[in-house]
Amino acid sequence: MESSVNDILFNLSKSNFRNKFHLNEKMKLYVMDKGIDVIREHAYEIINKRLKPALIENDGKQTPMKQVHPVFIAEHATATCCRGCLYKWHKIAMNKELSVHEVDYVVNVIIEWIKRECNL
Repeated sequence: MESSVNDILFNLSKSNFRNKFHLNEKMKLYVMDKGIDVIREHAYEIINKRLKPALIENDGKQTPMKQVHPVFIAEHATATCCRGCLYKWHKIAMNKELSVHEVDYVVNVIIEWIKRECNL
């Protein structure tokens, strides 16, 4: 079952790999300029398109690692970048479409991480 947002972010903070991801200054400014509500909308769009489907053709490779958008960096930092990481860290089953509740959970984890990165 899914963990609470604070619990999962605490557990992820112990991972050397996940701790390598941070927003650069340009991405932080982007968040500040757009506002967290717009970033949340972007997160829903990205998750619904790239993570929600039951089967993802390029699973494990669908999320850019470069500073293209804050949500992509947050996905890697929060282990919501692919269905394998989603299962390993969040115990959300693979090979099934994400429910509305699961999408909300993923977006909430991403947004909380971004808020913490930007000191919001």
